[in-house]
Amino acid sequence: MSDDALTPRRAHPWVAEAASAIRFGVSYYPHPADWDFFIQMVRRMEALGYDSYWNYDHPEARADCWSVLAVAAMATERLRLGTLVACIYYRTPYLLARSAADIDRISNGRLVLGLGIGDNVPEFEAMGLRFPPTGERLRAMAETIQVVRGLWSGKPFSFQGETFAASTDGSFVGPVQEPYVPILLAGGGEKVTLRQVARFADASNMGAHDWIGSAVTDADIARKFAKLDEYCAEYGRLPDSVLRSHFAMPLVMAETRPALEKKLAAMDQAKLAWCGDALFAGTPRETIAFYQHLIGCGFRYFLLNILDGDHETIELAAATVLPASQGPVAAHDATVRYA
Repeated sequence: MSDDALTPRRAHPWVAEAASAIRFGVSYYPHPADWDFFIQMVRRMEALGYDSYWNYDHPEARADCWSVLAVAAMATERLRLGTLVACIYYRTPYLLARSAADIDRISNGRLVLGLGIGDNVPEFEAMGLRFPPTGERLRAMAETIQVVRGLWSGKPFSFQGETFAASTDGSFVGPVQEPYVPILLAGGGEKVTLRQVARFADASNMGAHDWIGSAVTDADIARKFAKLDEYCAEYGRLPDSVLRSHFAMPLVMAETRPALEKKLAAMDQAKLAWCGDALFAGTPRETIAFYQHLIGCGFRYFLLNILDGDHETIELAAATVLPASQGPVAAHDATVRYA
C-alpha cells in the first residue's frame, strides 16, 4: 500500500462521536482468574454505560489478550473492544492481523486495534525475545501497520522490511468493520510517536507514566497536542480526526477520603509506587474534578485502568464521573490551522 493510502483522510465514526460526547472505557489488570466472573464483569460494564473494554497484551498476566477479547466479544453486544496495547513483537504482523480480524468478525465490527512497541524488558526476556533499541522498535511499528493494512486490503500483497515480512494472494480473510478498523497508538514521543499517530492512526493514547507518554503536567499535554496538530497538518489531516485519549494507571475511588486511604493502604504498595504520577485516587467529587480538568486540556476519551478486585471503582465511576462528564463538548482549539 502507498504511504498516502495508510493515512486516514477523515474521522472514523468512532472518533467522530467525540464531537458530541465524552466517553469512558475500562481496562482491568490482571485478567480475572475466573472466566465466568469475567463474562459477568464485562456485561456489567456494558450495562453501566461504558463505551469500551480494553485488554493488556501481557501474556504473563493470566490470559492472552486475544482470547480475552474473543470471550468479551461473545458476551457483549455494544462495547467497543480494544487492545491496550498489542505489542508488535509478541506476534508476527501476519498473526496480529489474523487475530485482530477474527475479533472484529466475532464482535460484528467493534474492534479498536491498539498498538505499542513494547517497554517491559523482563517480559521480553521471559518470552525469549530480543529487546531492540527504541529506534528499531519505532521503525518496526511502521512496518507492522503497513503489513496489517496490506493484508486487510483484500488484494494481493507482499512486503519485505527491515524487521518483518508477509504476503497474501488476496485470500486473507479480513475484518468486517466499516469503513475500517481504527488504530490507536500509545505513547507521547514528540519526535517519532506522535508523527506516526498523524500518519497512521485514529487515536492517540497517553498518560503520566513514562511507559504511556510522560504527559504529566498541563504544559506537557499542551506541548504534545500542539506537536500532534503540527504533524496532522503535515499529513493533510484535521486535528480532530485523531481522538485524544487519556490513560489513568490506575484509577482508585472510594466514597470518602478515610475509606480511600484505607483502601490504598491495603493495596500493593510497590505497584502503586511504580505507577507514580499515573495513579489517580479520589472520592467521586475529586475524581469528577480530575476528569473535568483533563477535558479542559483537550482529552475527549478516557481509559480507566482498574486493578484486580477493585469493582467499587468501576461502579462509582459509572454512577458519578460518567454522568458528570456529559453535555456539550467544546471543539478542540488546534494550534495549527490550515485550509
